Parts: sequence; structure tokens; C-alpha cells
Amino acid sequence: MSSFEEIRNERIKKLNLLKGSDINPYPIDAKKDYSTEEAIDNFVKLSKRKKPFFMAGRVMTVRGHGGSTFIDFLDDGVRMQAYLKKDEVGEGSYRLFIDTVDMGDFVELGGTLFKTKKNEKTLKVSGWKMLSKSIRPLPDKWHGLSDIDERFRKRYLDLLMSVDVRNRFIIRSKIISEIRSFLNKESYLEVETPLLQPLAGGATAEPFITHHNTLDIDLYLRIAPELYLKQLLVGGFSKVYEIGRNFRNEGISPTHNPEFTMLEFYEAYSNAENQRAFIEKMFKLIVKNIFKKSSIEYNGNTIDFSKKFSVISYFDLLKKYTLMVNPFSLTRDDIALKAKQFGIKVEDHEAKEKIIDNIYKKICRPKLIQPTFIIDYPAEFSPFAKKKENNPLFIDRFQLIIGGIEIVNAFSELNDPLDQKERFLEQDRKRKEGEAEVSPSDEGYLEAMEYGMPPAGGVGVGVDRLVMLLSNTQNIKEVIFFPTMKPKAIEYSNDQEENL
Repeated sequence: MSSFEEIRNERIKKLNLLKGSDINPYPIDAKKDYSTEEAIDNFVKLSKRKKPFFMAGRVMTVRGHGGSTFIDFLDDGVRMQAYLKKDEVGEGSYRLFIDTVDMGDFVELGGTLFKTKKNEKTLKVSGWKMLSKSIRPLPDKWHGLSDIDERFRKRYLDLLMSVDVRNRFIIRSKIISEIRSFLNKESYLEVETPLLQPLAGGATAEPFITHHNTLDIDLYLRIAPELYLKQLLVGGFSKVYEIGRNFRNEGISPTHNPEFTMLEFYEAYSNAENQRAFIEKMFKLIVKNIFKKSSIEYNGNTIDFSKKFSVISYFDLLKKYTLMVNPFSLTRDDIALKAKQFGIKVEDHEAKEKIIDNIYKKICRPKLIQPTFIIDYPAEFSPFAKKKENNPLFIDRFQLIIGGIEIVNAFSELNDPLDQKERFLEQDRKRKEGEAEVSPSDEGYLEAMEYGMPPAGGVGVGVDRLVMLLSNTQNIKEVIFFPTMKPKAIEYSNDQEENL
């Protein structure tokens, strides 16, 4: 029998000991007058109380000293010490505590506050109650979860054993709250659009497919909410936003998870240039409000948000780092050869613009550390962006790169239904030639556009990547509570296998 099984069996014996003493180890009721944080912050006032009050939490350490025991208990991320003395709680209750309580158990503690000789704020316990008996032991407090995959699969333990991990997710929550607050103050309306969609449109990505039995139709987990949000512009709303999940059936990498959180917002009568200024204002305010300063550390670099964000055209960026002056004047074979020289794999079905963009992503994007807007993309790069009036070979689009990561994608929204139809047809042609990551023709969206859609600026922000940046994290799995993982193979004992 393994040491884990021995520990588990020993804890089950303790569980049965509680039951044998007519104690429910998982009661319905729990008393909690103050959190550990409240008790510590209001210690002077609460320590004057003579009447016991109740606190609760998870036992993290147990240190016995004859007729007395010290424990540390954890409540919502804040630890506090408690002191049990046989003479105070009674011999029977004290013995039951010693015999049944382990690290990981949830307990209710009644008592009063005092300071130890070491000046530590402590709860002097006059009575206790088991709230939840843990069967499995927590990881060793010094080593935590050493297996990275186990940390992601068992995030609950990762959060419990690592203050840094817990704080990272608190930062995530603050970032999303700041986004909402900023957009709400700017008179944006938060809305919800379908996650299950009859067409996977609004972005260039391969979707997940499912089937609805009653309607007997295939549906797609959304790759973007874009086309629905723009229909709300047609419907008369002038400023809308959504923070929600998108799903893309693509590779997993340090910056890609198949299920991820996006912010998309659209403003009627705006354009890409206006939204560029709006994004800069929003990001600077988020950093200031959360960190109380205008710079952050990311991957060994200090990123300064106090200065005006840089702006560079897409072709100037390629010229600067790849020496390609005008890549669209080259043939596809020339571009493919250039990509292979950079160590980039080229698929037979990939169009010229796809290969060029892969070169940009590997060679140029990692060089952009300080906040940088990239503008003036070739028209082939998006079927939903307006072409520039002074040069229709380009679209009025920008991306924001910080720390070598693409955080924002945005453009002046195409609102010409006839032009949109032609672009859809071009996307359909690419799909027939093998491109899986294209946005298919959407007749419902085209019909909505024909009723009239106002000019608008639309913006998409990768929330997970923004959290990565602001929490100085280099892997997207570190900022998603439960990232997509391959299931761990289940190991069965011989006896279990016989019963399968």
C-alpha cells in the first residue's frame, strides 16, 4: 500500500471516529462572524470583546505542545493563528481535536482575540466544530505542486498553496472590473450574443462543431461575436461591448488556448483612428488604477505606459526587420522561399498574405516591446475592414503589440453590403482551395447590412493576453483558471480493472 493510501485510510478512520462520536463531519450550518482579514484589521476593537465570536477556515498547520495546540487557519487567502488549550475547550473536546483534525480540514472556531508573547494576533479558542473533513492530504507546503501540468489540472490546490498564483487571478478580476467600469462610464452598453451560432463568422479561425438534436442542425461554438454585435448597431445601439468566451479549434501555445476571453466593443460614427486613441486612454488608466504607477515589468523589460504609444505601418515593420520592401510585389513562391529561410513552415494551401503574416509573427512581432500600434494592412488581411479612401490597397486597421504580444485588433468597420458580399465570395473561394481559417458567407448578416449600418470603429482585446502582460506571466495557462488540457490517463489497480 502506498503512503498516500495509508494517509487516506488513516483520515477515513478519523472521519469514522467523528461519526462514532455522533458528530456530523459535514454539517449544514456554520457560524462565522468575522473573516480573518476583518479580525486582523479590527484587532484592537475586537480584542476588547469578552464574549466569544466565531471564525472559520481551512487548517494549514497543526503544532501540538502537550496540553495546548497552535494552528494556522486560512480564510479567503488570509492566514491567522489560533490557540487551543485543554483547560479552555475541555479535555474531551481537546482530545477529539487532536485525534481527528488534519491539515486541510475546515473548522469553525469560537473564541476571543489576544496577542502571544511573540506579538502575533491570535484567536484563543473556547470551542470548535468540524465543518468539512478532508480525506486527501494537501501538497507539501514547501514544494507545492512541482508538476506543472498538475498545477493546471488541479488549480484548486495551486491556488491554495501559492500566494503568487492567487494574486495573479485577483489581478485578472481587477482588470476585467476596470474594463467594465471604463466602458460603462463612456456610455457603452454591455450585451450578450450567442455562443452557439449557425455560422462560424467574424474572424479567421477554425471552429468547433456540434449538433443540435431537436433542430437537427450543426452549430458552431463562436469564434467571435463580431457579426452579432454589428447587427446591434443596425438595430440602433450606438455603443456596445461584450466580454465573453470565444472558441477556436487551433494549436495550443504560450499565447493560445482553444477557449479564451475576448472583449469586443463597437462605436457608431467612429473609426479606427478614434478607437486607437480610445484604447490608449483605456490601457493607461487600467495600469494606473491597478498598480498606482505608469510602468510595469514584463519578461525582463520595463514597459512604460506614460508615453504616447508608437505607430508604425505593417510594411515599414517588415522592411525594418526582414528587409522585404514590398512583399506583395513578390510571387507566392518568392515569399514561401523567404519564409523557409526564416525557418517558417509553409503549407501548400496557404495564400501569400498568410505566409507574409507568419513571417511578421515570428520575426517582427517579438521585437515590439513598448506599446506599438501597427497600421496600414493590405486589403487581403480582413474581410470586414474598410479600405482606406486614399489608397484602397490597404485597410483602415490597427493592432496593438506590447511585450511582443498581440493584445488588440481593430478596424473601421465595413458597412457597404455589396463590397461585403464580394469579400465573402473571395473567402469562400479560399475555403474551397483548402484554407480552413476563413469567415464564410453570412447571408443573414448581409441582409442586416442592407437595411443600413452606420460607420463604426470596432475593437477586439485579448483579455487573457492582457492579463499575461499586466501580471508578468509568459504562459496563457497561468492566467486561465482551468485551461484546456489533455485528460490524464487514469491508472487502475488490478482489483479495479477486474470490476470495469
